[in-house]
Amino acid sequence: MSNQNVLVTYSCTSSWRQVLAALQSQLPLRSIHWKSASRPNLKTIQELELTSLPVTLLEKPLLNLYVVTCEDNDSYKTIVKKQIKDWHFAISQRKNQEWIIVHVVRSDIKDHRPQVLQHESSVLDKIKADFNIDKRDRCVQLSWTAGDHSPVIWADLVNKIKDGLLSALDSSVSQREEEVRRSESQRQMPGWNFCTFFILKESLASSFEGVKLFEDALHQYNELEVSFIQVLREKNMSWFGSLIQPVDKDDSVPLLSITKKHYRDLILANSISVFDFRIYLLARQCALLNKMRRPSEICQKVTTFLGTFGRRLREVEAKLPEYFIESWIFSSALSVVDQCDTWAHTTELDGIQLARFSASEGELIELAKTQLDIIGVKVGHLPKKLPFATTSMEETVLHSEQISERSSTQRISNHEVMLAIGGKRLFMTCWPPQICAKVAWLPCRSGHVSIVHRGRLASALAIFTSLPAHYAPHMWISLESFVLSRALDIHAELENPQDREWIHILLAYLRTCTNDMSKELASGVDKEKSVTQLMRALRTAAASLDSVMTEDLVLVDVTVSNHLPCDVFVDEINITLRGRDSERLKFVAKVDKLPPGRSTVTLYCPSSSWGLYTLESSEVVMSRVHFQWQHAGTVATTPKRNQISLVRVPRSLRALDIQIRQPQQTELGATSHLLLVISTGQNDISRATIKPTPPSGVQFDYSAARIEAEGMGTLEASDNAIVLLDAPVDADVVISLPHSDASRYHTMKIWLNVTYNTQSSIGVIRTLQTSRVVTVSLPIAVNVEDFFRGKRLFSKFTISATSHQYVRISSTELQSARCLDGVNISGCRPSRPVMIVTPDHPVNFLFSIESSNGPVLEPLNLVIKYRILRDGEGSLYPVLPRLQPICFLEVEALVRQTVEAVLSSMPVEKPQYNSLRRMLIDKLVVQLESDAEWVEAYRATGEIILPRSFEAGGDFQEPIQEALAQCRSETASPCPWREIKIPVDVPRMNVGVSKSLFNPLHFPVALESDRLPSIYAGQPINATLIFKTSFHWAEKEGKQRCYTMRYDVEERVKDWLLCGRKRGDFVATDGGSFTVPLTLIALHHGEISLPKVDVRPLPIPTQASMEPTVPSADTCQVHGAEKVLILPRGGRNTYIVGMGGEYE
Repeated sequence: MSNQNVLVTYSCTSSWRQVLAALQSQLPLRSIHWKSASRPNLKTIQELELTSLPVTLLEKPLLNLYVVTCEDNDSYKTIVKKQIKDWHFAISQRKNQEWIIVHVVRSDIKDHRPQVLQHESSVLDKIKADFNIDKRDRCVQLSWTAGDHSPVIWADLVNKIKDGLLSALDSSVSQREEEVRRSESQRQMPGWNFCTFFILKESLASSFEGVKLFEDALHQYNELEVSFIQVLREKNMSWFGSLIQPVDKDDSVPLLSITKKHYRDLILANSISVFDFRIYLLARQCALLNKMRRPSEICQKVTTFLGTFGRRLREVEAKLPEYFIESWIFSSALSVVDQCDTWAHTTELDGIQLARFSASEGELIELAKTQLDIIGVKVGHLPKKLPFATTSMEETVLHSEQISERSSTQRISNHEVMLAIGGKRLFMTCWPPQICAKVAWLPCRSGHVSIVHRGRLASALAIFTSLPAHYAPHMWISLESFVLSRALDIHAELENPQDREWIHILLAYLRTCTNDMSKELASGVDKEKSVTQLMRALRTAAASLDSVMTEDLVLVDVTVSNHLPCDVFVDEINITLRGRDSERLKFVAKVDKLPPGRSTVTLYCPSSSWGLYTLESSEVVMSRVHFQWQHAGTVATTPKRNQISLVRVPRSLRALDIQIRQPQQTELGATSHLLLVISTGQNDISRATIKPTPPSGVQFDYSAARIEAEGMGTLEASDNAIVLLDAPVDADVVISLPHSDASRYHTMKIWLNVTYNTQSSIGVIRTLQTSRVVTVSLPIAVNVEDFFRGKRLFSKFTISATSHQYVRISSTELQSARCLDGVNISGCRPSRPVMIVTPDHPVNFLFSIESSNGPVLEPLNLVIKYRILRDGEGSLYPVLPRLQPICFLEVEALVRQTVEAVLSSMPVEKPQYNSLRRMLIDKLVVQLESDAEWVEAYRATGEIILPRSFEAGGDFQEPIQEALAQCRSETASPCPWREIKIPVDVPRMNVGVSKSLFNPLHFPVALESDRLPSIYAGQPINATLIFKTSFHWAEKEGKQRCYTMRYDVEERVKDWLLCGRKRGDFVATDGGSFTVPLTLIALHHGEISLPKVDVRPLPIPTQASMEPTVPSADTCQVHGAEKVLILPRGGRNTYIVGMGGEYE
């Protein structure tokens, strides 16, 4: 059936095309939730397409729209209302349909009616009053302009459409379901027709399919299938024709095509055969399963149908063309495989779904292959034995042989099957490409591989060789062993030479022999004798191959198990260990033979790498044959009790080592560098090639690398690596390596690959593969704030920590690159002590720049000396939270200095000095990191009291403990300070304004109130507002200009009453001033701050085509922090009171 969208009709009073085009931009409708009274669960329609047609072209839509564009009440009363009424009357006569009236108004036209008339009812109100008869509102207004596709505008209309569609759908579905139930209840009554019932129920399924409720649609067809089976059991087949009425090409047309016959017409005419009816029902179910993205279920359903209905057709095989059933099953299975592959291209399947789909397709291909086997056995092209002749196949062939005469004169139409019948040579070469291409995906049964072993030995050998790769991940060892043994047999039958290909097949077979000793698929041959013969042949074949040589340094012991009953003569054993970041070490040993059972072999590797590794692979070399095992792979190669083998390679303190750190001095804006510290240890390096690999987005300039100190070797020019020549023993070669910008990274993980040889063994190439993490981001962030005060500029630098680490600041200086005339730079506190910057407590530094010649044109440098808690990689150890105020680098430097001093004072031979030094330093650092008892004493006195668990061994423990336990001051730390140089541009300012509110006679401040007249609340005060402007910090060409400024005195109505010109404009010139008289009246007594004055520049007028520019300005209020003492109003009066006497 065709996929029909939901139909919506429209009528309108004017042009509908623009509104329709805009409405279609909001489609399809999404997230429609349908809750029907007849269904317990809420159904969600994800997307729903609509088809809009004129009202005269559609028979049964779900929704009818009427678009009104009238905005005049008179026009509505005289014309539009009658049109809507006629349309509404026609629509109301239709059942199970909804309607909506859409009133379209232009959003860009305002209502220009008089204010009095705007209170009249609108057109929308009149439409609602005339046509909203029931309680449901079916009228909506669309405020829209052509070209406006905003979803907000369409929200109300879309919601109305959704409600109308759901209401109509619910009523339609409910009515149709009631009709279906009524028809089904009349099933036992005379005159009931299954075909009529089928068409009625299928219309319900089509409705669900139209609104994309595929699960409900499939449920209807499943119920129809159950009803048909019930009718079949009752043997009431009066509504159908015969079981099958074969026509031309019935055996070769695609099974799932519903256009090859007029199925629905045949159903309505009660003349459809059971064969055609079942195919039509299956095709509709599979089409819905495809829309539900369940391709594996399609294959399973078709496989079951072909098997069951094929057996049913055997009952009438005499009436069918010869080989019709085999040809039909064969063609149908392959056509479904092709159809499912086409459907699957548009569906993304995960690993499990893809495996199920491939397995289901494999069953269909196997079913198709079986039909060819049946034909081959029937015509005598194949023998009647396994794997071609199974029990069910023999019954099929016997049933066909019992048919004496066929009533049908037709012939099959499948060309491939006809060729297979024609002759044995054609039968062996006519296999369809689907079978050969997908044979490896068939389910795991022995018969599947038989299809290629029919005289085509070369193809059979290729298939047998490739099959184990598909079976091995699923641990089908028995089948894998059988397939490989068949490959060896065919290889011998072809008389091919025993070359590398043969050796690979044999090695894979021997591996299965050691893991699978079952006799399940054995062919009766003595397995032990056969393996012995194969091992002799392997030894002979391996002698003609080329050899491979490897070398080693670090020793490891391995255990080799020989499961064969004889000695295995080999030449070499090697293993590969895998570390972090894909680092690999290969260990090798020369061996003559491996006896049966277990044996221990010592392997070695030429590398200075160390750490924890996993066993990745192992290999036994027999001349030019290599036996390989992948230990991180399947259960077949790894014992269950030891899935992962861990190997710890110890660290040699005298081996080559590389560390990476930041340089002591960093300058922002210059080329960034990293320091590579190469410790040669006991190696007298002849040539070392160092290849550091940075992360993505960062590049190293290898050609610009240089050695920091002389006498530590030389560098050879190279564009892709660092080549170090003639580095001495026990030297720390420091190489500065420039790199590109790495500001996007906080830390960089750098992969190091080093190959080197020594003067004593030029021919031995040693390797070092490791990675290092270095912090490239700055531990501090600097913010600056500038204040202009006449000829002086005050810059406040705020230094904060950018990470969890504490940063100790030794000093901060603001310097110029060279001596500048007339410029004086000074700090607020030159002798400031060491400051600690924490993540929560930044530190401020203030500098004064005094320039007598105007702005400073050259940039300055802010130089900060600091230390951080800890460099490099590593996690926070348990001691670090208590140690945060202390720089751990200081402790490490102190430990290193102490150990070197102790070793230098004792008779230690030079070869042992460096190994002892490194061992003692590492042991001390680990002890201090794991135990925090010493922290409190060190913070107070500088003493390091080693934990009691520390044991250095020998005569070094006591001198080291005594040296570390000495008191020391904070400045005595041997840890060097880092230095960062940040370029600072001195800002420029067009206008500098100072403002003061001043009256020397009547305006005292609090400190001078005893010498000046008092001021009382309510007393008028005459003051003068003085503006002084300066262009000192402006560019040279800007000093001759004039700028218009605007001032505004703050009105604080709770404190002051201001009289005068409180806001206005004035012209600023270099060195000019402007005064404004004001009168202030204090409204209450107490200490009151002066009113604030805001001054800002006005934009500079420019040409009409350019935007105006606003000059920069900095303002300050001279008496902004001072307060005025206001006294309360008071007074005194004298009264004479009579006390009696002669004067009364």
